[in-house]
Amino acid sequence: MTALTAVIARDLKLALRQGGGAGIALGFFLTVLVLIPLGIGPDVALLARIAPGTLWIALLQAVLLSADRIFEPDHDDGSLEIMTLGPVPLELIVLAKAAAHWLVTALPMAIAAPFLGLLLNLSPTLFLPLGLAMLLASLALSLLASLVAAVTVGLQRGGLLLSILTLPLYVPALIFGVAASAGGDALSGSRPAALLILLALVLLALVIAPFAGAAALRAHLR
Repeated sequence: MTALTAVIARDLKLALRQGGGAGIALGFFLTVLVLIPLGIGPDVALLARIAPGTLWIALLQAVLLSADRIFEPDHDDGSLEIMTLGPVPLELIVLAKAAAHWLVTALPMAIAAPFLGLLLNLSPTLFLPLGLAMLLASLALSLLASLVAAVTVGLQRGGLLLSILTLPLYVPALIFGVAASAGGDALSGSRPAALLILLALVLLALVIAPFAGAAALRAHLR
């Protein structure tokens, strides 16, 4: 646990000092939410209807935009090889990287999304379910992003490949996230069931991402 927290604290300090991917992701998220009402016009009923889906799409795209920064800087300066040779299991390194990405990028957007939804005339009754759904789903998004980032680290045009591989993995989180936050039907037909499915996605990603990501990094650095 000490090694895990040390890696997370290191990445948080670097993110706060350098900005980079996290700042770009947050800026992209805010830009989308500001421009959508300007593009659609003053139809408040239409804005309220599309608000949950728009917030989810903006969150997914913003997280995806910063995913290549999870391992790429460490690969470029050689830190990743040192971590691989160190005493800390590589699975914990991947988990710590995913946690740092979530804390810096996904978590702030998930917290701010319900309030920024006012720009889209989001109903206040949806603030709580939207916030809960995004907090759950953002964990899965960061874990999956760390997995695909490990697969594509060091590759030429890896950002394009990362997007192609990650977007299909994000589809279940998008479907059940919209169902949980808007109260719509998605297989289960109820908001609590959609939240439980999001929780199951988080647990599944928590089991798979560290081990698969570590295996991908070992294969790349071998």
